[in-house]
Order: sequence, then C-alpha cells, then structure tokens
Amino acid sequence: MTTALSKEPLLFLCHRIPFPPNKGDKIRSFNILKKLSEQYDVHLGCFIDDRFDKKYASALTKYCASVFHLDQHKTFAKLKGLSGFLTNKPITLPYYFDKRMQQWTNRTIAQQKIKKVFIYSSSMAQYVQGNSEQYQKLERVIDFVDIDSDKWRQYANKKTGIAKWFFNREYKLLAQEEQTICAQFTHSLFVSPDEAQLFRHQQPQSQQGKVHGLLNGVDVNFFNPEVSFSKEQLVPKQPFISFTGAMDYWANVDAVLWFVEQVWPLIIAEQPNAILCIVGGNPSNDVKALAKNHQGIVVTGRVHDVRPFIEQAQCVIAPLQIARGIQNKVLEAMALNKAIVVTTMAMEGINAQPSDGVVITDDKQTYAQACLALLNAQPKTLANRQWILEHFTWQQTLQPLMNYFSVKESH
Repeated sequence: MTTALSKEPLLFLCHRIPFPPNKGDKIRSFNILKKLSEQYDVHLGCFIDDRFDKKYASALTKYCASVFHLDQHKTFAKLKGLSGFLTNKPITLPYYFDKRMQQWTNRTIAQQKIKKVFIYSSSMAQYVQGNSEQYQKLERVIDFVDIDSDKWRQYANKKTGIAKWFFNREYKLLAQEEQTICAQFTHSLFVSPDEAQLFRHQQPQSQQGKVHGLLNGVDVNFFNPEVSFSKEQLVPKQPFISFTGAMDYWANVDAVLWFVEQVWPLIIAEQPNAILCIVGGNPSNDVKALAKNHQGIVVTGRVHDVRPFIEQAQCVIAPLQIARGIQNKVLEAMALNKAIVVTTMAMEGINAQPSDGVVITDDKQTYAQACLALLNAQPKTLANRQWILEHFTWQQTLQPLMNYFSVKESH
C-alpha cells in the first residue's frame, strides 16, 4: 500500500498548462492531476500558450513534485505543424513537439525511475511512444478526452476545395495515430461512455478492452446558486441569454455564428430588446464583429468570474454544430440550476432528459421559440442541479481513475 511518505513517482504530460481550470480541457486536466496527486508524486510537463496563464504556474507546486513548462508561440507552432506535410504526419504532432520537452521527459523518466505515465491529449503521446525499451516498459495511460480525428472529419464536412482536402488529410492521419497509440498504451480513456464506445468500434478487437469512458465532472461548490458572486459590470440589467466558452475555439465560434445567423433574427423580430451575452476569452475577429453588426449582442472577452453571466441569465445556450465528448459549459449551467437550450450534439454524454429547464433541438425555429419562452418566463424551480449532483460531481466521475494503474505493492 502506498503511503503519504512513499508516494510512487508518476509522469504527467499535458498539451496545455492545467491551471487555472477556466476552460474545458484545463478543467478536466486539472481535476485529474489533483486526483492523481493524492496517490502519486506527479512530475508535470506542459506547454503554456496563453501569457495570462504563466503567472499561475507556481500554483501547480501544490499538486506536483516538479513542474516543467515551455512557452508555446502559436504562430511558430503553426509553422512547425506544416512540417507534417514533409513527413506524412498529422500537423498536430510537430505542432506540439519540442526537443526540450523530449529531453526533460527522458531525463525525468531516468532520474525519477518513472514506471507510470499519464498522458493528457493524444498530441503528447509522442514523447513516450515508439519501440524504445525505455518507453515500452512504462505503464502508459492516455486520456484522449475526445476523438480528435473525428472533429477534423466534422470540420472537413463543412468545407470545400483545398480546405476540405486539408481537413480530411488531418482526420485520416490522426485516426491512424490514435490507433497506434491505443495499441501501445495500457489504457485509453475518453470523456464519456458514448465517446469511448465510438472509438472502441474503430479499433481491432484485440485492443477494444483497453478503451474506457471517464466522465467529466463539475465543481458543484464553485458553481453553486446559493453562494454570492463577484460583481461583473458587463452583466446586463435586463433579461438576457448567455453563451460561455473559449471564443478562439473553432467549435464555439461556429456555434455562436450559427445561432446569430439562424436563430437570433427570429428572436429579435419578436423581442427587439433581447440581449445575447457571448462570454469567454480571446474572441476571434468573427465573434467581435457580431457585436458591431447585430442588434443586442454583447461580446465580453475574458471575464473575472463567469458565474454571474450564467446565474443571472434567463437561459444559457449551447448551439454546437461541431462537438465531441461532454460540454463543460452545459454542466456548469446545470450546476447553477439554469434553464438550457442546447443542440443534440451539446447534450451528448450528459443525457439529461427534456424538461422545464432542458430544451434539446437542432431546429432554428424551435430554438428561437424556446429562448423566447425562457426570456419571458417567471422563475421556477428546476431539476438541473439535482441531475448534476446525482451524476457529475468530480468525486463520482473520477472514482475509476486509479483502477487504470496497477497498485504499488507495499514492502
């Protein structure tokens, strides 16, 4: 049995610093890191792609025996990614490769006598992959989170010409890479049973037993309607609708563009004073333009506290047209017991049933009518928070995590 005084070392590689837990992938990676740190001395290697996050690196020492991080400049990383065309690799691999990360990984494995590795995101598997005996003897568990290759397939379906060819190429090469990783690693984890099942069916029968769902959770103490929140100046005083998420992430950008083009005119036609708050950091130029070109739209950019924009909204929308896995934005809104209007894709893996507080539709007319009804609705008691408490606390969802590593024997 491992004791607090003799924790076994574990290498944790992550494509983005897992702190602060303020966006989808970082929320999951942080909570997994926190859980693993209860039993292991974690040696963390990660990239920092947002200057805002750099000041938080020291906070990770609370959970890690050591932390190694590298700045990632997105423009340079994109140029590196293009080298994949020369090596017939998916661009994702060179995008996330840095020889300094490789050197640190090899040195840490040797010096710390690492036997267990946790990889977060398929792009980081390359640091402990291949036929080297040093890597083959490791117990390697990977959290793919989503089937990344399938996102590229979805992107390709929305494109034409050279863009369609480009996205299809990435989809096919990444799918091959995912299959290779699954074959080499001890276990492959995904964000939901649905996602795991889809990936499982894509693998040879000999590998299917390695594939598991590990649900996302939500911090129900933080996203709690009973606590008081900070004052946010940009929160509208009149009834409004909210969308929350990283606004430089293509699936989120695509979602709000679809909503504003297809649904918002139907809402404004009936309720000219309606307001839509698009809340999240690094809004793209397309998102910023929505506030200039459309009536009633507020683009906040990064906010100190997202909760007031959820808790004070009449409803929260998640009109995703491209999605994989579980949407944290939906979990957070439900934890705050807010009414939600979501597409079928946005509800995947959460599987809450339609009710007074849950509308699931892919039809723009139905979407608009649901939002209008909730904009004008009187407050009522909803069951959304109860669904989260019963199914999606981190304590519940991460319970199986330790089972994917063999237990160190006591001496």
